[in-house]
Amino acid sequence: MTEALFVVSEEGYWAEECVEPLETLSDAGVEITVATPSGSPPVVDERSLDPDQVGEETAEHARSVIENDERLNDPISVAQADAEGYDTVVFPGGHGTEWDINQDKHARKLLREIVEGHGKAMVVCHAVGMLAFARDSHGAFIVNGRDVTGFPNAWEEGIVDEADRMPDGRKLPYWVEDEVKAAGGNWDAELDADTSVTVDGDLITGRGPGSSSAAAETLLEELDVEVEA
Repeated sequence: MTEALFVVSEEGYWAEECVEPLETLSDAGVEITVATPSGSPPVVDERSLDPDQVGEETAEHARSVIENDERLNDPISVAQADAEGYDTVVFPGGHGTEWDINQDKHARKLLREIVEGHGKAMVVCHAVGMLAFARDSHGAFIVNGRDVTGFPNAWEEGIVDEADRMPDGRKLPYWVEDEVKAAGGNWDAELDADTSVTVDGDLITGRGPGSSSAAAETLLEELDVEVEA
């Protein structure tokens, strides 16, 4: 059986970016384990459950999954996870990843080991910022020379104020696009496309919420998991 590990933020993950891949992989028969930095249940960004932001149907469905999915409500800690036990590691996005997942040494270690080993990594939206800090076993940035997509500056401009403060008052530590480019990534968020998913070797990146489902489907293809019609 194909095994997947979801590494989810405790500082504010975006609901759709977790729920859509979670359900897509589950429906394909993938066994899923959820991990968070401390082992406490992940914390959703409430904006991603706001009907005015995401639509009533999306908000209602995501809230139901988040409240009732045992995997999300009983995670392991990231430090407990061993990349060798999984075929893929999935990093859902959300601004909150900038405060925990992307800076977590154990999460970055999982990314390195799954990419350098036998598996696939899928990184979405703000979690793509991890690529600006994660290094390979030789000390080079994992993203250097790789084609990637992720949350673009053009979208961030509409969220933070002139001091890079979020709507909740927290200051955003960095902008994903800037940091990934600085680390040598070949960035293209395909702003004119409805969805943006990029595959470079064992690394799959997705632009944002609207690309999370397509990214999960691409991941299944890369894993050679057959999806029943």
